[in-house]
Amino acid sequence: MNTLRPLPGTRPTVLILGANGRFGAAAALTFAAAGWRVLAQVRRAPSGELARVTEPVTLALTDTAGLVRAAAGVSVVVHAVNPLYTRWETEAMPALRAGLDVAEALGAHFMLPGTVYNYGAQMPSLLSEDTPQRPSTRKGEIRVAMEALIAQRAAAGRFTASVLRAGDFFGAGTGNWFDQAIVKSLGAGKLVYPGPLDIPHAWAYLPDLARAFVRVAQQPTHAAFSCWNFEGHRLTGTELLAGIEAAAEGLGIAPARGFRHGGLPWGVIRALGLVVPTWRELARMSYLWRVPHALDGRRLAALPGPALAATPLATALRDSLLALGLGPISTPQLAR
Repeated sequence: MNTLRPLPGTRPTVLILGANGRFGAAAALTFAAAGWRVLAQVRRAPSGELARVTEPVTLALTDTAGLVRAAAGVSVVVHAVNPLYTRWETEAMPALRAGLDVAEALGAHFMLPGTVYNYGAQMPSLLSEDTPQRPSTRKGEIRVAMEALIAQRAAAGRFTASVLRAGDFFGAGTGNWFDQAIVKSLGAGKLVYPGPLDIPHAWAYLPDLARAFVRVAQQPTHAAFSCWNFEGHRLTGTELLAGIEAAAEGLGIAPARGFRHGGLPWGVIRALGLVVPTWRELARMSYLWRVPHALDGRRLAALPGPALAATPLATALRDSLLALGLGPISTPQLAR
C-alpha cells in the first residue's frame, strides 16, 4: 500500500520524469487539468501550455538527491523517459533505475507506460494482464526485464508501482508511426500503411491514455505492483485510413481525387538496416503489423470513478491532424 498521501485539503503532487517528451507532456497537461500540482523534470525549460501549468525541475535524471529535494511531498512519479529507438539497449534500463531510485527515496507511487512488445510475435489476438509474456525481439526482452525490476523493487516495500500497457501512440504531437509514416505525405495526397489492411492493430490516443494514468494515480490505495491494460482503439488498416480520410475531408485538406494508398518496402528496409541502425530496429518490430492484436481493458475500466470513455475516433483523428499542423490553426484539447 502507498502510504504517502496528500494532506486533506491539499493538492496532490506528481513528478513527471521526461516531461518534454510526447507522452510526458500529455501526462503533465492532463494531471494539471485534473487539479494536480505538476513538477516537470526536463533537460530544457518547457514552453507554451506546459510551461504555464507545470513547475519545471531542470535537473538530470541521475541527480537523485537533487530530484528528491525538489520533489518533496510528491505522491506519484510518472516515468515518461523514452530513449531513442536505437539506444534502448544501453539507455533504457539505466534510465529506469534512476527513476526507481527517485520514487523509492520519495516513497511515491511509480508509474510506467508499457508496450505490447513483451508478448512477442506469437501473441494472441486479445491481450489481458495475465497473458504470458514471450518476447521475440531484444526490445521485448528489455521491456520484460524492466517490468521485472519494477516488481522486484516494489516487493521490497519502499514504494508501489503500476504499469499501464498500451498500443501505438497517436495524437498530441509527433514521434510515432502515425505521423512519421501513415500521414507523413498527407499533404501530397498519399497515406501509407505499414502492413496488411485487414489486420487489427492496437492504438492509444495519448490524451485518453494520460487520463487513464490520472485515474490509476487517484486510487486511494495501490498494490505493491500492478499492471493495467489500456484498451484504446482496435483498428484494421482499412478502418484507420478511412477515418483519416474522413477527418481530412472535414478539415478541408483532402485531395479532390481522393487519397492514394501505399505500403512500406519492408524488404528494402531490412536490407538497408544492415547499415542504418534506425531501419534495422524498425524491421525487427515489423511483426506488429502482421500479427493481429488488441488489449483487453476491462480491469482498468472497472476502477472506481466516472467511466473512462475513449475519445470518439473521428474526434481523435481530427485533433491528431490539427496537432501536426494539418488543417486550420487550432489547439486540440488534451484533457477533458
